[in-house]
Amino acid sequence: MRSKHRIGRRRKVEIRRKFGKIMKCLCAGEQFGAVDEMVPSSESLATKDRSDSGCSSKASEVGGKKLDIGNIEEAESSLRESGSLNYEEARALLGRYEYQKGNIEAALHVFEGIDIAAVTPKIKITLAKREHRKRRSQNFAPPPMSMHAVSLLLEAIFLKAKSLQDLGRFKEAAQSCKVILDIVESSLPEGLPENFGADCKLQETLNKAVELLPELWKLVDSPHEAILSYRRALLLNWNLDAVTTAKIQKEFAIFLLYCGSEASPPNLRSQMGSSFVPRNNIEEAILLLMMLLRKVTLKRIEWDPSILDHLSFALSVAGDLRALANQLEELLPGLIDWKERYSILAFCYYGAGEDLVALNLLRKLLSRNEDPKCVPALLMASKICGENPDLAEEGTSFACRALESLDVGCNQLESTARCLLGVSLSAHSKLAVSDSEKVTRQSEAAQSLETAGRITRMSDPNILYHLSLENAEQRRLDIAVCYAKRLLKLEAGSNIKGWLLLARILSAQKQFMEAETVINAALDQTGKWDQGELLQTKAKLQIAQGRLKGAIETYTQLLAVLHIQRKSFGSGKKLLKVCKCHELVLDYPTSGRFTLAGILKKFVDFTGVLYEAKCLYKEALRAFGAALEIDPTHVPSLISTAVILRELGSQSYPVVRSFLMNALRLDRMNHSAWYNLGLLYKAMSTTSASQEAAECFAAAAFLEESAPVEPFR
Repeated sequence: MRSKHRIGRRRKVEIRRKFGKIMKCLCAGEQFGAVDEMVPSSESLATKDRSDSGCSSKASEVGGKKLDIGNIEEAESSLRESGSLNYEEARALLGRYEYQKGNIEAALHVFEGIDIAAVTPKIKITLAKREHRKRRSQNFAPPPMSMHAVSLLLEAIFLKAKSLQDLGRFKEAAQSCKVILDIVESSLPEGLPENFGADCKLQETLNKAVELLPELWKLVDSPHEAILSYRRALLLNWNLDAVTTAKIQKEFAIFLLYCGSEASPPNLRSQMGSSFVPRNNIEEAILLLMMLLRKVTLKRIEWDPSILDHLSFALSVAGDLRALANQLEELLPGLIDWKERYSILAFCYYGAGEDLVALNLLRKLLSRNEDPKCVPALLMASKICGENPDLAEEGTSFACRALESLDVGCNQLESTARCLLGVSLSAHSKLAVSDSEKVTRQSEAAQSLETAGRITRMSDPNILYHLSLENAEQRRLDIAVCYAKRLLKLEAGSNIKGWLLLARILSAQKQFMEAETVINAALDQTGKWDQGELLQTKAKLQIAQGRLKGAIETYTQLLAVLHIQRKSFGSGKKLLKVCKCHELVLDYPTSGRFTLAGILKKFVDFTGVLYEAKCLYKEALRAFGAALEIDPTHVPSLISTAVILRELGSQSYPVVRSFLMNALRLDRMNHSAWYNLGLLYKAMSTTSASQEAAECFAAAAFLEESAPVEPFR
């Protein structure tokens, strides 16, 4: 046994002696008669004395230094397998040593001395032969290189790429890194088998190269090449571990979402058959992030909260928050706090158009036994309730609770809470039975909104919009105009809602030409797709001025826009869903919900008006019914339905009256509703009904003087 140990020690000493000689010769620039000129460096093992005396004294001193143990062990492995250490392998070892010491430029000079084009065929043959030998027979001719040599040379190419990266030469670094993947892919077209190269550093080097290449292309500012590299990393079998694969998937998804460059769809049909193939950046990112969440659920990777953050953004942009809710519900318990889960789920359901589901989740979260003082949840619940007059009283309660739960000095949240309180009070006023109660609630709503405006110094577009709207509905038109103009100036005319509100307030002041000028300015700054409601208002303004020919031309443009939108969005329900999601993504204010959904119901309502004009009352009734199915609170459709039913005479007075009273409940300032209610009472031919009719006609005449061409809201 002792003799064996002595032989082993003697062999190791001999290998180290040989390696030391090779390194010394490399340092001097000599290798078996071949001299490779290197740039001198006073602190580098790559230093070369240009004298004719062979190895310089400096080279001898450096060559005598203790060599890196890892380099020696690598040399030992190569020498055991092949019996010699060739020039490229020695350079690879020397370059690695220089890189490890931090001599980046010297390391690069050494790596550049390796003839990669010459060794590539040998590497390919060695990799291919190793796989064939494992699969079939042991009687093949020996490969031209050992696996340790292959691993050493591929590592040298990788370290060359890293050196170039450190020196800021990113494109050359990417090209060098790509060589590694090209060699392995062409040698093993079916991918790397399991445990391939486990006995050397080949797999480790490959993992690093696959991960590095996209990052280098990003540094080059070449998004197309980066995306191709990411796809190559994920679609080919590189035998990567789960953690590395997940990291690449996440980085790729983030790049797709925020790179600002739209990639061409991946060509996956040959690989995936009839499976889903993403059509754009957003869909591809969503697919990757959902795969990561699935891996978390299966406990293949650790939980990463940022995955959910990016997926939330991607699905919001894609307009499919219902899918995000499904993903949240599938997450394992304990990954995120249940309160956060409830809040996000409520957001998702609200964005998907399921307001009551969202509200029920918030009610549960805000119950006494859970978290009754959660301010974000209280504010969101108040917002949902404020959009529905039937829930406005509860919305007022939520806003008041939010104000009570706020910390002192939190001005931003206080202004938001007071704004929501004003909105809920305004909506609640529409349900008031008596005029005095209605006036009280409207006054409180205005006061709350004005307080919110003072807190924000009139710099919040949302608050300015509601201030202008509330004053307009209370017929304080001069004040409403001031707020609307301030809103337009603050937003630099970027929001259609501001333009529309100002134009309608001006129309209520009978300044029709000024209102049309405002609409024309808005049309100049708006894309064709978003011009529907602007054109609708313009046509009404032209009619009010008696310019019927111009109104017909405007309606022709409107119908063209509506035709395209109807064709693109299909059903009204889907349209509402998409618009609502856009409102959540862009926050307030947004044109999506007001233009697209509003235009669709107005399109159906306008169709009913055309049928009514042709005395096709049954067809008109169906059209108005469709408009109310999209939005049961659409006042013009409620009034038109009552008018048609009165014309048909197929319904009793109470039914017709219920439609008109419902319209007045939603908009007590609507002169058309009062006028048609007066006609209904007049037709009843009783003394009391005649008196009621006279009061209705008087209210209609008074309100018509300050009526806008289109409802303010």
